Amino acid sequence: MTFGMKLKAVMKDGNLTQMDVVRLTDIGASSISQYLNGHNEPTARRKKQIAVALGLGENYFSEICPEENIVTDPSVSIPVGVAAKLMGKSKEWIMQGLQDGVFPFGYAVKMERWSYWISRVKFEEYTGIKVGGDGVNESVSASAGCARSDS
Repeated sequence: MTFGMKLKAVMKDGNLTQMDVVRLTDIGASSISQYLNGHNEPTARRKKQIAVALGLGENYFSEICPEENIVTDPSVSIPVGVAAKLMGKSKEWIMQGLQDGVFPFGYAVKMERWSYWISRVKFEEYTGIKVGGDGVNESVSASAGCARSDS
């Protein structure tokens, strides 16, 4: 699966538009368009930047997994941007709430920079907003045995 194909799948699963990705990643619209269309491949550093901004593991786009190893996992993290969009709030509002520990559906951890994790199940329970199925974010997680690409 190419980078563009993986990014399209993440966007579809998260109900994100190309402009949502631009806003969440601070990467220009033309670059995102080129990635999606397969005209350009981002650097490894840029792939990590995009993955982190979308609430995925930083090596998400560097993992090589056969499609049959991708499984639905209801406990996977919802990207902060998706949670914000679903709640009708800003990404910053969600991040601050997670940092302050006021949301029971996730947490924030600061090492060099903040990292966020939002439980899909707890998010649904707390907000009453259904995530998954034919909804906004049918999360997938790669199996632990996937090989990694150095690109």
